[in-house]
Amino acid sequence: MALDKEAFCMKKETRTVIYDDELRMEAYRFEGIVQPFPSHFHEHYVIGFVEDGERVLTCRDREYAIEEGSIVLFNPGDSHACVQSDEGTFDYRGLNISKEVMLDLAEEVTGKRELPGFSTNVICDEEAVCHLRSLHEMVMKGAEEFKKEETLLFLLSYLIQNYGQPFENCIPECRQEIERACEYMGEHFTERIYLDQICRHAGLSKSTLLRAFTKEKGVTPYRYLETIRINEAKKLLSEGVPPVETAIRTGFSDQSHFTNYFNQFIGLAPGAYREIFSEKDGDGGQHGE
Repeated sequence: MALDKEAFCMKKETRTVIYDDELRMEAYRFEGIVQPFPSHFHEHYVIGFVEDGERVLTCRDREYAIEEGSIVLFNPGDSHACVQSDEGTFDYRGLNISKEVMLDLAEEVTGKRELPGFSTNVICDEEAVCHLRSLHEMVMKGAEEFKKEETLLFLLSYLIQNYGQPFENCIPECRQEIERACEYMGEHFTERIYLDQICRHAGLSKSTLLRAFTKEKGVTPYRYLETIRINEAKKLLSEGVPPVETAIRTGFSDQSHFTNYFNQFIGLAPGAYREIFSEKDGDGGQHGE
């Protein structure tokens, strides 16, 4: 599915997203993008590379200048933000891989059924780019399963061998109070949650919670809650749940609030994201906004 918009300076902005049933992962192709992406995290792995443009990426308390040829590697839970660093646009290809799928792939590659963790978030590696670009193009064109799967395994084998470590090593130690706050938000995200409720559950004052939480997680408690809601919304939309019902079931105050947040985090409108999974042939459709 491709979504065409008129972006800054009237340059066309194109966003193409495909779900590959055989590999069980999403492939993104963004062209002419000027939209900034605020600090957020995903429950899945992200492997992507920059085809054109320059941006400033912040991830795990580090700042990177990314440009053509840069590869980005995000572990589940890595908080990151990305903004344009010049007046140009941004072209990007990426793959989203769930932890369940990554577990299967890692077992194939390493012989051990444990999640890998990427030790760095930005790399410049021509061999990795070659594998990644080839795989991404095959997914977008609906290539045969054998070659796609082979290329995927070659890519992950290379990345894990050169940039991997056990996933647990990539997770910073968290205070029990912060984990209790996360647990509370995870259990009550469909409800209207107040800061003092989270503080009582965590056993911290408001000011202490805000400082400690942001330091531990890289995002504020509110942004963490919104990310949980967006991730759950993606699951519901992929199952065919209408956007209006999805907004209600994920705790957003209204449809407009949900649409704005979803587009801000994912880069697509909720309805457009839902259509990816309603078109199992992978051809998608054309949409203009």
